[in-house]
Amino acid sequence: MKIKDGIEGANGGWFGEKVSKVVGDGNNTLFWFDNWLGDVPLCRRFSRLFDLATNKFVTVADMCDRGWEDGGGAWSWRQRLWTWEEECRELLDDVLLQDNILDRWQWDQDIHDEYTVRGAYQILTTPVSSTLDATRDLIWHKQVPLKVSIVVWRLLKDRLPTRINLLRRGIVQAAGTSCVTGCGFDETTTHLFIHCEVFGSL
Repeated sequence: MKIKDGIEGANGGWFGEKVSKVVGDGNNTLFWFDNWLGDVPLCRRFSRLFDLATNKFVTVADMCDRGWEDGGGAWSWRQRLWTWEEECRELLDDVLLQDNILDRWQWDQDIHDEYTVRGAYQILTTPVSSTLDATRDLIWHKQVPLKVSIVVWRLLKDRLPTRINLLRRGIVQAAGTSCVTGCGFDETTTHLFIHCEVFGSL
């Protein structure tokens, strides 16, 4: 789990980007934090909904049991949602849990073969042609101060020490994840830089 979350060293997050959860009964998969529905965790894909959710550490099984259909008891928000924010619920219409099958990790690099050290080594040593080359050129531009480039790079990788990221690393307790401004929302990267009335405008 430390390797998956990128705790051991700056490049540790590569592993978490190559694995996902295959949901069986949903008991061992976190609804918001685990990568189980799509390419990224729901807390990043629907960051505003995640900010508004009252229960952030609920499992997929718990959400299903409470009812994630329209008007179901699983949805508990701090304020009323707009129509466009209901896209998350619509993704769950085709999800069916299987009671007799346990959740498992899947090595996304090759879903037919299991994880091997050889395969991981090839990933780490093979140059990757990224579609973010243009973005990298802007971030690591020679006229941009290095400290600014580093902050922006960490921002795009969601590696800034926000309180939610510190919670994932076991540095703070669940009770200490609220934004320092006292607005009542959890301190995530998207909240601080976009939605927060104080820091977002700054």
